[in-house]
Amino acid sequence: MSAIAAGLGPPGADRPTVLSPMLRRLAAERATGALLRDHGTLYLADGQVVHAESPATPGIDVLLTAGGALRHEGWWDAVAQAGARRRVGRYLVDSGHVPGGALELCHLGALYDAAFFALAPTGTPARFRYGVAHWIGPVRPVPVAAVERETLRRREFLDRIWPDPACDGAPLRTTAYGSDAPAPARQRRILELADGDRTASDIARQLGRSAFHVLVDLRRLAAAGLVEAVRARPLPAASASGRITLPEVTADPDVALLRRLRDALEAL
Repeated sequence: MSAIAAGLGPPGADRPTVLSPMLRRLAAERATGALLRDHGTLYLADGQVVHAESPATPGIDVLLTAGGALRHEGWWDAVAQAGARRRVGRYLVDSGHVPGGALELCHLGALYDAAFFALAPTGTPARFRYGVAHWIGPVRPVPVAAVERETLRRREFLDRIWPDPACDGAPLRTTAYGSDAPAPARQRRILELADGDRTASDIARQLGRSAFHVLVDLRRLAAAGLVEAVRARPLPAASASGRITLPEVTADPDVALLRRLRDALEAL
């Protein structure tokens, strides 16, 4: 049973996946501050999510300017005038740079996009810094429950398209089939950028698009055999005993250092 379906089931059914117990607790406490996780940061005010950032996805500045809703000079004017007061969003609207509705839509897109990556599974404990506020300022708060539901929905949607997440974080390249295969213009641009070095996040930043929407296209392209992840290079060959073989050095004055290096590699 999927995590979303479990949340809609009858009493006694499996409970929905808890993406972050700490986030749930902070929402119940109506806390204000920044929740720092491995893949991004969620900003809360009175227990609601007011902004999110992740290195995996373009920020709201990129989405606004790349989409044509805002000129670059307008963005930097807002940062200079209102960044220190944490009122950039309000300034963009009051100064006429961006209509209020356009800012809200773009902000929600950036928030859900970054939260999707920030709430990815991790083995590292999260940290919360009380009282921290983001410089974008208040735009439109979102309940924690809504952020969790949307994150789970997106995970399930990607798995329905193509269940292999290899192309989500690895460098990507176009396969021999993808070079000349017919594809919509949006996906063709992605294929052109899949050069073996760029990741999905790199492509999203290059295009100024939501990283999640780029992942959707990449999963579809992967399912069609048009794009593939570049696998990591194999580790140095090990001997039959499982130890990494290093050349024997006996006359070098740094032999002790080389032995320590060998010991460290064997430990790994």
